[in-house]
Amino acid sequence: MFDLSNITKLTDGKTRIFTAENVYGAKGRGGMADVADAPQDDVVRLGQVWDGANSCARDLGIKWKVRPCMTLPPQSLTTVADADGPGRITHIWITVDSRRLRDLILRIYWDGEEFPSVEAPVGDFFCCGFSKPLKIAALPINVNPTGGMNCYFPMPFRGSARITVENRSPEKVGGFFYAVSVDADAVGPDEAYFHAKFRRENPTKYMKDYLIVDGIKGRGHYVGTQLSWQQNSAGWWGEGEFKAFIDGDGEFPTYIGTGTEDYFGGAWGFGDNYSAPFLGYQDLMTLGHFGDKRPCNSIGNRHSMYRFHVMDPIRFQTDFKAYIQVLGWRSEGRYLPLMDDLASVAYWYQSEPHGKFEALGSRDDLEVI
Repeated sequence: MFDLSNITKLTDGKTRIFTAENVYGAKGRGGMADVADAPQDDVVRLGQVWDGANSCARDLGIKWKVRPCMTLPPQSLTTVADADGPGRITHIWITVDSRRLRDLILRIYWDGEEFPSVEAPVGDFFCCGFSKPLKIAALPINVNPTGGMNCYFPMPFRGSARITVENRSPEKVGGFFYAVSVDADAVGPDEAYFHAKFRRENPTKYMKDYLIVDGIKGRGHYVGTQLSWQQNSAGWWGEGEFKAFIDGDGEFPTYIGTGTEDYFGGAWGFGDNYSAPFLGYQDLMTLGHFGDKRPCNSIGNRHSMYRFHVMDPIRFQTDFKAYIQVLGWRSEGRYLPLMDDLASVAYWYQSEPHGKFEALGSRDDLEVI
């Protein structure tokens, strides 16, 4: 639970922060980069790119913000943090050129696992699904002007935690800023591992529910849904119900809602934008992300929404999958199964091992168009 009840308690934990100024988060080794062409040893060992001397610090030298960020080479994989356990990630902050938010793929690996437990474009993970920095005032995910993306989901690990960023674009991405805070302390036997998975369908299949996440096996709880929705048809699009199939459910789910806007905490077609601690919706048309003025719910309009099940986790003991119906209206007051452009991130905790994720898709498959 997100509250202040534990902030007064003393522990044996040790605070570490992983940034471009201290890539291993080592004690007493922050800000050691020098204004020199020679790369810092830790940067070389981690495999990050060294951009050479920072001319901004040329009059001041070492200690004076010599390496606050890094460059991601074109079509490359870069390790952002590599931490030994036990411990827990308590905060992740990233900012970068918003045009690349769908091109940069965030992955997190726990305890030396071969396949990631977190895999999503950076923007979508932080609830900015159309490569547009939004203002998000949720407790687990917080995005502030201009493009300051924060995650406060606690992420315990026992052996190690490794975070990578893949740059899928054909160009280098400079000015990648990040900070990963870790509380190096014991992890209880009942603490589960954090997971997140991105999916996208464009268009969705006619008369088929959109799959948010599938293949979850083990014991855990589902804690959030982020959904980016682009209309391919005019009119109201949010009649569809959220469905969660839990522990062997067959044709019919255990958990089912009453409509898209209802699941995300709104009502009667939303009607306005909001960002609250656990629920939010934003119509990108009203936020000035279109060059023209379009009628409400017109073709091509984009909607972004989230729900975090922090106070109401959906618990499962053996397996879990989640869908949402893609449903609007046709003439004479009849439902219309839609074929829209949907992208989502599912967030959950579970015991390891987890099943291998389905393939993410190519850069073209993920492109915002």
